[in-house]
Amino acid sequence: MVRAAILPAVDAPLVVEEIELPPPGPCRVRVRLAAAGVCHSDLSLSNGTLRQPVPAVLGHEGAGTVVAVGEGVTTVAPGDRVVLNWAPSCGDCHYCGLDEPWLCANALAGAGEPYARTADGRALHPGLGTAAFAEETVVPASAVLPLPDGVPLTEAALLGCAVLTGYGAVHHAAVVREGESVVVLGVGGVGLSVIQAARIAGAGAVIAVDVSPEKEELARQAGATDFLVSAPDTAKRIRGLTGRHGADVAVECVGRAETIRTAWDSTRRGGRTTVVGIGGKDQLVSFSALEIFHFGRTLSGCVYGNCDPARDLPVLAEHIRAGRLDLSTMVTDRIALDGIPAAFDTMLAGRGGRTLVVF
Repeated sequence: MVRAAILPAVDAPLVVEEIELPPPGPCRVRVRLAAAGVCHSDLSLSNGTLRQPVPAVLGHEGAGTVVAVGEGVTTVAPGDRVVLNWAPSCGDCHYCGLDEPWLCANALAGAGEPYARTADGRALHPGLGTAAFAEETVVPASAVLPLPDGVPLTEAALLGCAVLTGYGAVHHAAVVREGESVVVLGVGGVGLSVIQAARIAGAGAVIAVDVSPEKEELARQAGATDFLVSAPDTAKRIRGLTGRHGADVAVECVGRAETIRTAWDSTRRGGRTTVVGIGGKDQLVSFSALEIFHFGRTLSGCVYGNCDPARDLPVLAEHIRAGRLDLSTMVTDRIALDGIPAAFDTMLAGRGGRTLVVF
């Protein structure tokens, strides 16, 4: 029996209680969590923006230590430090065949299969296949990545989603080049990762935008050269900071129609607008046919940073060891399991960077 934060129904409050976690079966791994990040995607799962069978244990951004492995597991062993991978690629589908594992058709198959039970016998589903809001979890062996040496285990949880997504948005999706200007809309966990990744890429101006003026210190600490409080004239002010042309790259980390539109309007002619934020299907963005022709901009989505976690995690670890990437500065709150509902409220209010559940 382990303690976990359970979502009993869509849009219902989370309940912390003991669950019965089985031993790992064939090709599965049991992990004792050191920490789990509270991501906006968890909020989207809880309120129904993203589909998730319930009841479920949410949480997908986590790191911990392997405590047991099932038959056939050869990639990790008890005692290994690991990062959870909420979107393990199958290697066999159409997208994996195109070398685009971030689009794997089967990556989230595990989220639909019960993995544990409540104390009274109800079947539980793992949120995004990982169920990191628990003291321990059981996942497929493909859903754990060995943590390279030199990376603190607690902060390593951020590598499982926010950092891979933000780094990938800059280096894989937008492909930021040295000296280019970058605007980042939304300074949460992913936004802070984008800012750091833009700095690592050698960007010139890095302009952070957020609704909360309190985010300025976090943004500048991550590497932002400028900070703007979001307003109706945000795109105009960004053009004023970029020679009246607009930014070479705009990265939207909010998932709202208005911020996607602002990101597009902030991008120069021929520039790249990359949407990282996950919005609801009711968030509709409009463009005229003429402006699409005239501006010649590229608008693209970005799933999990267009990353291959097995390839990119060692790269991120090297940046951490070299001091170029700082995970600790992204964490503004450390909480226990019982604090997750309040952390959701903090995200909704637009406060803070990343919240870590520490076990």
